Amino acid sequence: MCIVKWSGLFYDVYENGPMEHRPRLYDSILKDHFSHNRQMAFVSGPRQVGKTNSCKAICTHYLNWDNINDRRLILQGPAAVAEQMQLNVLTEKKPLIVFDELHKQKMWRSNLKGFFDTYSDKTQIIVTGSSRLDVYRRAGDSLMGRYFIYRMHPWSVGEIARTSLPKTLVHKPEKIEEKEWKALYTHGGYPEPFLNRSTTFTTKWQSQRRELLIKSDIRDIADIKDIALLDVLSTILNERSSQQLIYSNLAKELGVSVDSVKRWIDLLNRMHYGFLIRPWFKNINKALRKEPKWFLRDWSTIESPGAKAETFVACHLLKAVECWNDLGFGHFELCYIRDKLKREVDFVITKDKRPWILIEVKKANDSLSKSLVHFQTVTQAEYAFQVVLDKPYVDADCFKSKTPTVVPARTLLSQLL
Repeated sequence: MCIVKWSGLFYDVYENGPMEHRPRLYDSILKDHFSHNRQMAFVSGPRQVGKTNSCKAICTHYLNWDNINDRRLILQGPAAVAEQMQLNVLTEKKPLIVFDELHKQKMWRSNLKGFFDTYSDKTQIIVTGSSRLDVYRRAGDSLMGRYFIYRMHPWSVGEIARTSLPKTLVHKPEKIEEKEWKALYTHGGYPEPFLNRSTTFTTKWQSQRRELLIKSDIRDIADIKDIALLDVLSTILNERSSQQLIYSNLAKELGVSVDSVKRWIDLLNRMHYGFLIRPWFKNINKALRKEPKWFLRDWSTIESPGAKAETFVACHLLKAVECWNDLGFGHFELCYIRDKLKREVDFVITKDKRPWILIEVKKANDSLSKSLVHFQTVTQAEYAFQVVLDKPYVDADCFKSKTPTVVPARTLLSQLL
């Protein structure tokens, strides 16, 4: 059976029937947020990552700026919204209101500030929307102190294993089903292709999402005269996930200035098409300091087995790092290490500005990397793992080993978020 639903911007095709909401890690995070905080929860993340579904799963009232009736109500002002939501009626539990796509309103910050300051003692508020919300939020943040940000990521091995609220940085290892692993690696972690698990659906979904991001979202927030060149750049970056970026080389390929390339890549980064990680160089002799590495947000579109494996792990690590930061577990950052002797470790996770975990990624090779051993000695990182994608799950805690160790991706990633 094939069901076609108009989403407001393009058609979503559900080849196996409508997709139901499968509980997510973020459902638990948002519920916990309101049990401890009066601040609003801002939920940001890539387009189609599942923000709306998770928010609607826990809310009392849902208002979407793209819905004409909801828009008319919002435009009447905070008092009208409060009356419609019956905020002046005594209840056992505060109602939870979700404002979706509210950033499309011209005066959304000041209106939201007024609503929160007047009614925060009577309601709980979530603000979410497309990836543009993150861009608009940063442009003069008059709401500072009134919200906490939660960055949503696609499904991961850890989230398949558990969706409960994280109480610790790492968890006990947990084996996920083979069909779940294959679906995640093949179709990616975005909810619709991951849960649908159809090759034709995934192909159509990927094409529509990319077109919408490049030709709609970016047009709305940036004055780019030649969108076709940006489209070419996005194609090049799709082929170079996990590689260092040399801006001057990209500029020559496109026939534009280096500043234009830097500006466009920054825009693609902010719109969650991909992300950059910077080199870690403190206390490392002859370390590279400038060239960032680029990774796509959707590993399922990558053809090169090595690049796909590294991007798959990179996306998992970024999710863990950003979630740890959002939950207040400390200050974490994802970087990489490479020196002028071409010794490299794919990733280093810093904890409170000190190297904590070193990670080298291999598709199949389980011969321990000499660079991993070298850089653990140099950085004094607590852990050093060589993560092998094709290695079968081992029911053992990776974090009990303090020396460089070859570990299965299925085991290590199950211990993260």
